[in-house]
Amino acid sequence: MDKNYAYSVTARFLRYVQIDTQADPLSRTFPSSAKQKDLSRLLVQELQQIGLSDVLTDEYGYVYATIPATTDKDVPVICLCAHMDTAPDCSGAGVKPIVHKAYDGKDIILPDDPTQVISVKEHPYLAGKTGDDIITASGTTLLGADNKAGVAEIMDAAQYLVQHPEVKHGKIRILFTPDEEVGRGVEHVNMEQLGAQFGYTMDGGELGSLEDETFSADGVKITIHGVSVHPGAAKDKLVSAVKIAADILHALPKDILSPETTEDRQGFIHPVRIEGITEKAEIDFIIRDFTTAELEGHEFFLRKIMETEVAKHPGAKGEFKVTEQYRNMKEVLDKYPQVVANAEEAIKRAGIKPLKMSIRGGTDGSRLSFMGLPCPNIFTGEMALHSKHEYVSTQDMQKAVDTIIHLVQVWEERS
Repeated sequence: MDKNYAYSVTARFLRYVQIDTQADPLSRTFPSSAKQKDLSRLLVQELQQIGLSDVLTDEYGYVYATIPATTDKDVPVICLCAHMDTAPDCSGAGVKPIVHKAYDGKDIILPDDPTQVISVKEHPYLAGKTGDDIITASGTTLLGADNKAGVAEIMDAAQYLVQHPEVKHGKIRILFTPDEEVGRGVEHVNMEQLGAQFGYTMDGGELGSLEDETFSADGVKITIHGVSVHPGAAKDKLVSAVKIAADILHALPKDILSPETTEDRQGFIHPVRIEGITEKAEIDFIIRDFTTAELEGHEFFLRKIMETEVAKHPGAKGEFKVTEQYRNMKEVLDKYPQVVANAEEAIKRAGIKPLKMSIRGGTDGSRLSFMGLPCPNIFTGEMALHSKHEYVSTQDMQKAVDTIIHLVQVWEERS
């Protein structure tokens, strides 16, 4: 592979992260924040400049594009997918990316807030990146490597493939999505228009990682109805929905079933929002487990807590609503082993040891897999996600570009 192409995944990445695309979990619009379309429009322009003609963005902010086939073989249409939005957990406005050339292996102090220190003790992966060029934010925002690293890598690979038609591959579809971070990333994808048979999200972390398994996920909303009475005349009458909500949270286990007490394949019940007044209070939970059947058990457990606490307060009522969010993509991917096998081979050809991993979370690929597009997740280099300590190695990003280019060739060769 020609390593001397004149464009740079780093330059693209630095450009993209300065566009604020933070998603809004409380919004009812799609995309949840209109500013995500600012990046959509830029990507359309750049894809057209690359030389692709079949490029469009729609009312929802999705970006679709096609890299035409360069082979006469009947190769399955492959989709390369990344999301444009950034997490609501940390500001994405005014990102000032910093490139730490030839990283020296020491703690990185972020200049706009020196209390923000990316320490090698807390980030052991960073300790192994000595000599790489490391990109961070400046200390007041997240970086946006999740998932603009993936966007930049797909864009760079697209330009390489267009400029090197001697590289044999089938038809490739590109899909950039909004609102992945709020669980709605593929809600309005036009699967018929996409027209792909298999896919890959570029949204993984460490070099070589290949993820074919995610959590299964539900959302739960508990609504507590109390009785509002003037506090001056409230004796034996007032029932505070706020206090009942607090009792429910206090009754949750302290040493199990929470994100802060679980790891590996352990699931959890996690309250993510509480809001209320005396008359009515709401608690939003996310429920996670690698085994879909275990979700029902976690939800039964939570429902019993609600019922027990509500029963202590005559006149109060509780509602319990479950919403399916996504399911473990391994349930689908196990039926199509060639999808993961081809990615493993591509990673090897890029000179990297494949690391088969499970995600304690989800990706657009989780839902796409159940929408008929089996879709594992490939590394991008993005690390310390959703925080001011987010960072990425430019060398990791370039290896991700190399992996994409090998991947489409593997599919052509094996067809």
